[in-house]
Amino acid sequence: MSQTEVVIPSAASSERIEALPDLVRYVQDAPKHHRFPLRELGDGRVELRVGTETLLLVDVRRLPIADPSPIIDRALTGQQVVVLVGREAELRGVEALRERGLLVTAVLPAQVERLIVDLRNAAELSSLRRVADERARTADRYRYEVSELIEISRAIGSERDVRKLLSVILEKCRQITGADAGSLYILESEDRHADQSQKKLRFILSQNDSLQIDFREFSLPVDAKSIVGASVLARRPINIRDLYRLEKDTNPWGFRHDKSFDQKTGYQTRSILTVPMFNHSDEVIGVVQLINKKGDPSARLKSDEDFGVLVVPFDLRSEELARSLAYQAGISLENALLYDEMRRVFEGFVRASVTAIESRDPTTSGHSTRVAELTVGLAATVDGIHSGEFADIHFSKDDLVEIEYAALLHDFGKVGVREHVLVKGKKLYEHQRELVEWRFDFVRKMIELEGTRAKLDLVLAQSRDEAQVRFGELDAQTNDRLRELDDYLGFVLKANEPTVLAEGSFERLQEIANRIFPNPKGQPMPLLCAGEVEALKVPRGSLTDDERKEIESHVVHTYNFLKKIPWGRQFKDVPLIAGAHHEKLDGSGYPHGVRAEAIPLESRMMTIADIFDALTASDRPYKKAVPTDRALSIIESEVKSGKCDAALFKVFVEAGVFKRAFSQ
Repeated sequence: MSQTEVVIPSAASSERIEALPDLVRYVQDAPKHHRFPLRELGDGRVELRVGTETLLLVDVRRLPIADPSPIIDRALTGQQVVVLVGREAELRGVEALRERGLLVTAVLPAQVERLIVDLRNAAELSSLRRVADERARTADRYRYEVSELIEISRAIGSERDVRKLLSVILEKCRQITGADAGSLYILESEDRHADQSQKKLRFILSQNDSLQIDFREFSLPVDAKSIVGASVLARRPINIRDLYRLEKDTNPWGFRHDKSFDQKTGYQTRSILTVPMFNHSDEVIGVVQLINKKGDPSARLKSDEDFGVLVVPFDLRSEELARSLAYQAGISLENALLYDEMRRVFEGFVRASVTAIESRDPTTSGHSTRVAELTVGLAATVDGIHSGEFADIHFSKDDLVEIEYAALLHDFGKVGVREHVLVKGKKLYEHQRELVEWRFDFVRKMIELEGTRAKLDLVLAQSRDEAQVRFGELDAQTNDRLRELDDYLGFVLKANEPTVLAEGSFERLQEIANRIFPNPKGQPMPLLCAGEVEALKVPRGSLTDDERKEIESHVVHTYNFLKKIPWGRQFKDVPLIAGAHHEKLDGSGYPHGVRAEAIPLESRMMTIADIFDALTASDRPYKKAVPTDRALSIIESEVKSGKCDAALFKVFVEAGVFKRAFSQ
């Protein structure tokens, strides 16, 4: 293999070149005016450097056209301009290849001047092709980056969970810049109007492709002693080519690299790009720090050599992309933080409302929370069923929150029910019972007084001895009347309990009510008034029909109250779900008596949860807690009578959802 230079001949030269070897000999003998490096490769191949381009001249007679060699492949793949040199007849077989790559032909014999022009044209073609390829690669890269930025924007724009969003932000920043590792900091302050120096940077997330790291959160002051602090204060990115050379090179920032982490883990922090995130008010709210850009994104950094060879500085394009993404991330992060704050406010309002409900009726404390736990548990279980009736039923995270809110607030309308009705534990209100007992005490005194007066009349009308003979008879009569009165009162107090009345109780109550005694003014007074009899005749529970209707009206109050709250699109069905939890599939429920097709599935779930907790709760003064098996049996009877959803109840039982009530 030898090397010489091509010489551009003078215009007067008229020498003809018959074959590639002639061109080589001519170059070797021609005067040296303008030199171009030339190198003979053997096998009929010559490399010629024209300007910045290298041409490969190939003697077509040495090339098997039927089986293109790697030389032709280089032309077809655009790696190098190949010039096939030969006579016209010899070049006919390569015409089809010329359209497929950087392949040109030089027809011999030819004047030297003509051949040099052809070679210059081939070099220019190579240069133009190189520029075109570079532009194409640049365009492809920009299309890829724009596509990635759009996808990343969608990903971070749709995530509302702050923790997940932070992870996505850091992951995507690393992905688009080729960073091996990274960290994310959030700017925190109890006072939103505090200046930067009063805030803290909380290290909240770390990612590393080459090293498994267990990190813990910590806080840093916002000052120039740290890279992230300096970036916040400067409000611009800080791009360090090699942190290990920072002490040797110029360090305009003034901070020093703490190598304790590197020494402990063996992981070297070399190139660093630190980018602040801004909110819509152009305030810094966080910092993304990218570490160790890699030329090969798939590489893993393990040895000292890896960090020295594989890690490269973050270039200007990486910085531009990181800044663009950090800006989008800052807006998305602020939205997520605001959403989270609104969610917590909303959650606080709902919980406070539950507290307000239970403060009016302490006997049902915990009921709303347990019903919410049971209903959400049933909904989540149904969501996981992939066959049968519920195969197409799915609940998103927001759907489950909506169900939870509806369940927590399903009894909120009780704030519109009179408190003494709401907390009524016996058939008679406390003041009614006291009045009945007072009335019976008055009648007792009246009977005792009548007995004493009868004795006095005997003493006045008869002798002492004769009167004493009759005293025993009068005492017996008085005692009989008192025992009867005590029996009446005992029956009334027993009937006052919210239990099922025994057969014949209605008649006995009416009998007692028909007993008339004079009041202190001498006017006729029944032992029981009409309202007391009506209350005591309640066959089950403690409420009269009117009181029950008032209690049932809480559902209407619940719906009307919840409708006034701007729940937004996510939770718009909270009023409807909560307002239908007492409806029954057969239309026997309340307040509207609608049938199955008009009752939301979520409300049917809540109905089962509400009944189960009402039966098994141990905090009701008007009844004892029903054992779990008995409670499920009662609901099953409701299912068989067409009042409750059979398929949902089956899931409630078989999946053990009911057990959640006892974990609260």
